[in-house]
Amino acid sequence: MSKEVHGAYRPLTWPLFFELIRLPAKLCSFLPYLFGVLYAWWGFHQFNWVNSLVYFVGQMSIALFVTGFNNVQDFYKAKDEHYRQTQNIIGREHLSPRRVLALMGLFLTIAVAAGLILVWRTNLSLLLIGGLGIFVAIFYTFGPVPLSRIPSGEVLSGTVEGFGAVFIAVFVNIVPQPIVLTLTGNRFVLSGNVPLVLELFFLALPIVILDGTIMFADNICDLAQDQRNQRFTLPYYLGKARALKIYPWLPAAAYLAIVLAVGLRLLPWPILLVVFMWPRVRQNINAFLAVQDKGKTFNTAVANLLLTFGSETVLLLICIAVDLAVPGFF
Repeated sequence: MSKEVHGAYRPLTWPLFFELIRLPAKLCSFLPYLFGVLYAWWGFHQFNWVNSLVYFVGQMSIALFVTGFNNVQDFYKAKDEHYRQTQNIIGREHLSPRRVLALMGLFLTIAVAAGLILVWRTNLSLLLIGGLGIFVAIFYTFGPVPLSRIPSGEVLSGTVEGFGAVFIAVFVNIVPQPIVLTLTGNRFVLSGNVPLVLELFFLALPIVILDGTIMFADNICDLAQDQRNQRFTLPYYLGKARALKIYPWLPAAAYLAIVLAVGLRLLPWPILLVVFMWPRVRQNINAFLAVQDKGKTFNTAVANLLLTFGSETVLLLICIAVDLAVPGFF
């Protein structure tokens, strides 16, 4: 009989739930949303509070789904029994995979419902954009060849969680939208503002890079374990030595993108104050290069994102407040 029948599974308490969905890392999902909403006001002087609220619910729900669903899939797909029973939270804490999946299914349902509401309130093109994001979220660890087990995982993670979140946050707040899908009879027309899409991608580039760097650091730390579980990630193909040589250049590229965005006048000049975070970011990089350990130094990659993009977002908020108080100041 199954463990469910004998009641051998532990209840999912709040502390275990927070660990399951990696609550501290959810700020990394919130920042792109907030930055996008702020930029919709800064760049276009538009803000739709209803759409922003609905998207917040959808964005946070999909973020919770992805982490919890990934933990369950890693538990099921693990080839290393030691990892399954001692490191994966499902096995280590004796949680019911089915119950966790049911809870994650609820979060996914909420995210889809929020997305459909936004499609109804904005434009059909969001159905394609959001659908692509949900596809990546589900098949990131699901299916015969999960996206997380191939070398493109870092790129997909950074693009969807970084650019995708910023783009949609702007999309739901401004009119006209950057991409528009119209239906006329039995014909459809998909049109887009190419310069605006490129502008938003460039603005999101720092979070794209830093979000991908988090996964890169995670995969470097888990390299030996991933090989035992037949997960062949980017560090596997690069080799650990080469991966560590590339690692410090990624945050540097993010800072360069911020400076260029200010130079191109996409962002106000006070955003340059972000560069004062670089010494701390550099310390974190050196700490990770010295020791690659999931429990000791992996969080330095998360800290780098929060320090950099968090500062950029707060500075943009301050600039908006100053601009409202003193129009034309910037």
